[in-house]
Amino acid sequence: MKALWMICLLLALPVVASALSVGDTLRAGFAAVDITPPMALKASLGGYGDRMSKPAEGVHDRVWAKALVFSNGTRRFALVTADILAFPPGFKEAVVGALSAQGWQADQILLLASHSHTSIDMAAIHPNNTFNVPQIGLFNKGLFDLTVANFAKVITEASRDLVPITVGTDSITLQGWNTNRREGNSTVDPELTVTRIDRADGTPLAALVNWTAHPTFMGPDDMLFSGDWPGQMQRTVEALVGGHFATMYFNGAEGDQTKVARREGDSNWEQAERYGRELGILVWQVWKKIKTRRTTILATHIEPIALPERTWHPDFMQTGGAEYGLTPETAHTILYQMEPPTTHSIAVRLGDLMIVSVPGELAAELGLAVKAQVQKATGVRHVVIGGLADEWIGYVLSAEEYKKGGYEASMSFYGPTLGEILTQGIERGADQLRP
Repeated sequence: MKALWMICLLLALPVVASALSVGDTLRAGFAAVDITPPMALKASLGGYGDRMSKPAEGVHDRVWAKALVFSNGTRRFALVTADILAFPPGFKEAVVGALSAQGWQADQILLLASHSHTSIDMAAIHPNNTFNVPQIGLFNKGLFDLTVANFAKVITEASRDLVPITVGTDSITLQGWNTNRREGNSTVDPELTVTRIDRADGTPLAALVNWTAHPTFMGPDDMLFSGDWPGQMQRTVEALVGGHFATMYFNGAEGDQTKVARREGDSNWEQAERYGRELGILVWQVWKKIKTRRTTILATHIEPIALPERTWHPDFMQTGGAEYGLTPETAHTILYQMEPPTTHSIAVRLGDLMIVSVPGELAAELGLAVKAQVQKATGVRHVVIGGLADEWIGYVLSAEEYKKGGYEASMSFYGPTLGEILTQGIERGADQLRP
């Protein structure tokens, strides 16, 4: 019944662009909320089944949710980034519900995750996780309620004081900072994209940073909350810019992309800090050169996507199934209860930037193809993938890569056609924002 209700909800979503280009200069407001759980909640860290849902042992650095709310006087849109593993199906629905009295709807909010493996466990905030399997993660009602409240809070606070803004975006190519972790595949996305958002008086307000790599310097034995290298990168840029300014990071098509350590031999924590700090300096150097300008271009579109039949890969029981302690019988039940039959993609255009969102972990090969196609179709200069957006449906590979197997294929839950179906839906949605 719940699955049927969700299908009806998605089909009812608007399928035309919500163009916000009529009105005065865009306004924006920013807020940040500390989402680090109190130790009393005994919250677990996400990303590794080997942790067996043991509670985190402390805090190395705090994790945050950050929001920019844009408005042209008639409509508004909230862009939220977070130092978190991912968002399970049902989480955004709860956030929208908490904001319904303020008039917020699902097509006005985009949640983007950094994918830190030392932050809140996705399964711990999955409302359909009733299985009590430690390797998957144990649902934590107190943590779920607190995290939903924090995300509603950050959007509410960002909505309170909107000021006129100017916007500019630029990209550079970084070689040797990320690599493909799948055997025999050398495809990488080396593009670093920075969007600068200033107040109309010229003072910096925020920067959006898109870079594609897994934040996995820390392993299953590291039990402290941390934003990994994205947290360090954001703090570095904020320190270099100074003032009332914030950096918001979101990942790209990182399904097969991992980071390249800047120096071998350091501890996990040192490597994360060094990578984030040095990347932050590069982001700051790009940011300084960006020229902003007044714009009224803010357009959004939400595209419903029907997914293929849910199934697991032949390798699943030897990889993901083994990691998460599942049998074929329990895997089938969990798959149908925790993974949705439909999803969506949101496209957002802000001046010369377009973010096309992906509800999972897209392989770089597909991400590069999507970016090229959307750029060609729309003429937008800077197109980026917003990975791990709104909800996590697993890994997304091409049919060829799916058939090769391996960990990423085993954690792809909709068969070999998922990559084609999902990317077509994403491109279809982005096309609605064609000038």
